[in-house]
Amino acid sequence: MYGEQYFLLAAILVAGLAAWFDWRTGEIPNWLNFGALAVAPFAHAGFGVAREGWGAAGQGFAFSILGVITCGVIPIFLYRSGAIGGGDVKLLGAMGAILRPMIGIEMEMYSFIVAALYAPVRLAYEGKLLKTLGNSLLLVRNVFVPKAKRRELTTEMMSELRFGPSIFVATLIALLLHWRV
Repeated sequence: MYGEQYFLLAAILVAGLAAWFDWRTGEIPNWLNFGALAVAPFAHAGFGVAREGWGAAGQGFAFSILGVITCGVIPIFLYRSGAIGGGDVKLLGAMGAILRPMIGIEMEMYSFIVAALYAPVRLAYEGKLLKTLGNSLLLVRNVFVPKAKRRELTTEMMSELRFGPSIFVATLIALLLHWRV
């Protein structure tokens, strides 16, 4: 088994645990996110040493840290606007550390696509789709209207979607696309 495959399996394990916790409790535990964030760069460095020597260790470590940064930028902006939770930001950063920048950002894109496909189905099933679409249009309208004429949305008018399962499905997709036999 190649080194990349071990990291793909580790990503599946971390994303699967995170999805389970998120689905059950609505929170992704810090020990899982920070544990993956702490271990992944050193694991990449260790695989680099084993395969090519000490020069590759620094490269593996650096690319893992770069994965955290690239996979964390957009989620931080989304968190600041209230679109996703802090656990989701930390999980996407941890996945970036495990998968490094290229596969990490690909997995992140897949997670947003999975969530975008799942959300309308769930809202339709719950009978909230049309109301949520109306609230979304109101949010867009508020951008173009002067402050005095804006209608504010309360938190009761918003819908919540747990993002951990979408990250897990996206990680499975990345595994299928990058698994080398």
